Amino acid sequence: MKNWGLIFLLSFLIHTQKSHFQATAEDGFITVEREHFILNGSLYYAHGFNAYWLMYVASDPSQRYKISSVFQQAANHGLEIARTWAFRDGGFSPLQYSPGSYNEHMFQGLDFVVSEAGKYGIKLILSLVNNYEDSGGKKQYVSWARNQGQNLSSDDDFFTNSAVKGYYKNHIKAVLTRENSITGIAYKDDPTIMAWELMNEPRCSRDPSGSTVQAWIAEMASYLKSIDRNHLLEAGLEGFYGQSHAHQQQNNPQFQVGTDFITNNQIPDIDFATVHSYPDQWLTSQSDEAQLSFLNDWLNSHIQDVQTVLQKPLLFAEFGKSYKDAGMDDFRDGYEIVFSESPSTASLIAEQSQKLNKIREKYARVRF
Repeated sequence: MKNWGLIFLLSFLIHTQKSHFQATAEDGFITVEREHFILNGSLYYAHGFNAYWLMYVASDPSQRYKISSVFQQAANHGLEIARTWAFRDGGFSPLQYSPGSYNEHMFQGLDFVVSEAGKYGIKLILSLVNNYEDSGGKKQYVSWARNQGQNLSSDDDFFTNSAVKGYYKNHIKAVLTRENSITGIAYKDDPTIMAWELMNEPRCSRDPSGSTVQAWIAEMASYLKSIDRNHLLEAGLEGFYGQSHAHQQQNNPQFQVGTDFITNNQIPDIDFATVHSYPDQWLTSQSDEAQLSFLNDWLNSHIQDVQTVLQKPLLFAEFGKSYKDAGMDDFRDGYEIVFSESPSTASLIAEQSQKLNKIREKYARVRF
């Protein structure tokens, strides 16, 4: 999704799984075993939230209390993972002014996010670039290369141009090898981070076959893993099916985005699969009942795929239904949840988190 607020992420794993809520028990790296996430030798059931703005807000020391508040509220409601941006490319208050030139104040904001998450037992998924132009994204990378004399005609050149790919690899290295100014721990060595995400919702309209994105994911995943083999890696996919399993394309909304859920996630260096879902955006002319039916089919088909084909964990990383009325597009994005303003939703989240915790406690002796 192009603009996303506080949206929940859940892992849909095939068997009941175990985790710990206390921060003292969350000090290991999360790994995978077939369809399972594993933490400290036990099954781990991931559930949490999205908040893209954490680094940006934390770059202002006077506003850092907001980060602490978010993590505290999340922990109080049983949420254990936050997915957020580790990029701001060009433009206003960037992390990266230009290729390889970084804003230390913004990096210190990200340092605070990582440090503070650890205090509250929150694991992080850090996304490294955006498909969209929000916060720069692939459009900014292509613009940088064009300004250096590269003859580029499309934002999708991000996936194939050697200069652009070099810029992005340098960003991967800069983030992964960053030594946290608060904890003194390099990001690549910090178990507070659950996983890296190559891109938020990669799309390549120029090549609907999916082969361009497939080659890019394979190259970038290999490069990232050459620097950091401690952390998990995911591609950032929405879950659209491609030509490798043509019979599954009937489960897509009525468009293609140049990715392939099956082959993209079969790349060895990709550790788990992801799915996003926004039926009210993808099926705008259909009824609520039709959108709900699509969502059920969408989930079931991907759960089946990780069982029978991928044999990797599946993270439902973004989903939502906007509550906005028509004509309110200039205000909130319609997907955010503010606990103090939504007591019934907050209660539901806490209730479901408690249920998951009871399941984990029941299977606490299941070890890998």
